[in-house]
Amino acid sequence: MVKLLCVGIVIGLVFSNWVDGFEELRLNGTAMPLFEAEAYGVSKAAIAPNALMVGLTLIHGAGAKGAVCLDGTLPGYHWHRGYGSGAKSWLVQLEGGGWCNNIRTCVYRKKTRRGSSTYMEKEIAFTGILSNKAEENPDFFNWNRVKLRYCDGASFTGDGEDKAAQLQFRGQRIWLAAMEDLLSKGMRFANQALLSGCSAGGLASILHCDEFRGLLPRTTKVKCLSDAGMFLDTVDISGARTLRNMFSGVVGLQAVRNNLPHICTDRLDPTSCFFPQNLIGDIKTPLFILNTAYDSWQVQSSLAPPSADPSGYWHNCRLNHEKCTPAQIRFLQGFRNEMLKEMRHFSMSRQNGMFINSCFAHCQTERQDTWFADDSPVIGKKAIALAVGDWYFDRASVKAVDCPYPCDKSCHNLIFK
Repeated sequence: MVKLLCVGIVIGLVFSNWVDGFEELRLNGTAMPLFEAEAYGVSKAAIAPNALMVGLTLIHGAGAKGAVCLDGTLPGYHWHRGYGSGAKSWLVQLEGGGWCNNIRTCVYRKKTRRGSSTYMEKEIAFTGILSNKAEENPDFFNWNRVKLRYCDGASFTGDGEDKAAQLQFRGQRIWLAAMEDLLSKGMRFANQALLSGCSAGGLASILHCDEFRGLLPRTTKVKCLSDAGMFLDTVDISGARTLRNMFSGVVGLQAVRNNLPHICTDRLDPTSCFFPQNLIGDIKTPLFILNTAYDSWQVQSSLAPPSADPSGYWHNCRLNHEKCTPAQIRFLQGFRNEMLKEMRHFSMSRQNGMFINSCFAHCQTERQDTWFADDSPVIGKKAIALAVGDWYFDRASVKAVDCPYPCDKSCHNLIFK
């Protein structure tokens, strides 16, 4: 099994500001440097030397449709063809990597791989749910596996522009252009399909789930998976709503409103309809929610951001859960309880699935050590890959909710130094 390697990765500590200096991340005791505020995804972390590397394909027909990255460059994806029994099965993974909520952060972003294909890696490792090895990815290893790159900053939903700042907010068009391209390359003949995503991509997989279902034949088995996308509209430690303010900026700046589910916007404001808790109850397509109960990104950037903690009382706790006081743990337990409350109605549907483990982590599908390995996280002795597979293939109902922290000893917790 793939073991964790000590290499550099990119991680976001604060969503609207970029981190200066040098930080360090620990995964199961392995130290890793952090250089840039971006994402908790796999990037270069946890990659074995023999990992499958898949090249970048630019969507050449996208430009004519106005489906471009923030800087006007073409969007792209990585595709590894399916074979054998998986030749007509498709997994589309939407990349995560935060959002930009104002001109300043979007201008910064367009000079990175999260806003321009000019800066995207020409090839990336396919690990975890994207792996082509049965021993690493038992149910999806021989499917067509696609990773759609994220270069709009609004979870593939915006459709506007700012000419003065030379910014294109075309996430919705990128989504549609990518789907049209994949359909033309064989996805229209799929007998099975799974739309998935991590973090901002996990939110996107919720926002686009029923759209994805509608693009494919009625005879195709279609389901959706959201990994670390259950962002809550909740108060931070100061009583303010940091994440709501952030999402309000994204929705307003990037002209997201018209691309949000109308069943939500008919009754709630657009910002509320960017939060999964107001969406998941109305999604008709089977959906699986994979999330940690103490999501590291939300702890750091929504619940206890530095802007809400001028005295620094939460500084140590937000970087390392082992340094939290009993009062801080009680606050975090309240967050877990709120998440479970918001998912209660969702969990009652027989077609839906969930895996909520009591870990301090973020994104568990693309990292091999958390998806499926000898020591990967489990609930009731079942690893995440097996839980998702059991749900997708209707082998078992999966409504797995962990006991509260600190009972789970299988976690791969993120610790920042």
